[in-house]
Amino acid sequence: MRVERSVAMLAALMANLNRNPEKRPAPYSWKDFALHEDEDGPISLEEAMASWE
Repeated sequence: MRVERSVAMLAALMANLNRNPEKRPAPYSWKDFALHEDEDGPISLEEAMASWE
């Protein structure tokens, strides 16, 4: 997750450098580029086995 967050920060930086303020007034956040940030934490073995069925 640390690597994903680091890459997301760089992506947000690049996007904000090239952002058109008229089209997108709010700056990008690193969370806009961290695809797995909002996922829940680890699940139990029983939950994993139930999802396989």
